[in-house]
Amino acid sequence: MKSTYVVAVSGGVDSVVLLDMLVKKRDGNIIVAHFDHGIRNDSAHDALFVSELANTYDLPFESIREELGAKASEETARDRRYAFLRSVAKRHGATIITAHHGDDVVETVAINLTRGTGWRGLAVLDSDIHRPLVGYEKSELISYAKVNGLLWREDSTNESDAYLRNRLRRKTTGLQQDTKREVLALRAQQIETKKHIDEAVRTLVGRGPNYSRYFFTHIPSKVAIECLRYVTHSRLTRPQLERVLMAVKTAKSQSSFVAGSGVTIDFTTRNFSLSLLK
Repeated sequence: MKSTYVVAVSGGVDSVVLLDMLVKKRDGNIIVAHFDHGIRNDSAHDALFVSELANTYDLPFESIREELGAKASEETARDRRYAFLRSVAKRHGATIITAHHGDDVVETVAINLTRGTGWRGLAVLDSDIHRPLVGYEKSELISYAKVNGLLWREDSTNESDAYLRNRLRRKTTGLQQDTKREVLALRAQQIETKKHIDEAVRTLVGRGPNYSRYFFTHIPSKVAIECLRYVTHSRLTRPQLERVLMAVKTAKSQSSFVAGSGVTIDFTTRNFSLSLLK
């Protein structure tokens, strides 16, 4: 039986190239998914473009529009996008594929280090989501698109200084290739380190599905955060994890806490369990 993939396609050059590569590879069933965030006035045109693109490849297309508005944060837009992608993947028993590439990795590392995320700021874009373009640079994807006669849409918000990623991109774009390769190599090392830490954490907390509130309340906060990061499959940001820890300490029995990124936590007097939207 062939695997099924939900491919996140925004209409930009990265995701257009990804879709074309996957179609030509022909190793699974593809569902084209597009999240219209409603941040830009012309975002509906992106949805139409992707719909027509899916039709050109004779692929099923799923989309949703949310009116997040021009003031929506990058975090909010990302969380809502992934919630949509995970809901589509859950319905189809599929794996999510996104078009993040090597330059995205470098930008994300820069963002994390700017925000003071610590050592995990290097172990980025490591989750259950498949990202086959991480080994490519942006310039290579643009060249592929031109050689293969692909069309794409430009997102006008990519030029806006309102977003930290855009401001940092102007600096990271000019980095030497050797420097970018070093960042990618450090990312790989940190991901391996993270695996070892997660193994130690798994020994501490067990495999679930129920976890002791007493245990999380009485260990150091830094350790508790690492343990919560593990049991939530690294979906949550540090501020989200800190809010989860507070909920573990204070939530009433039979209550629930929506942590974000598809994570909901249910409490009893002594334990808590998690629901992870795939």
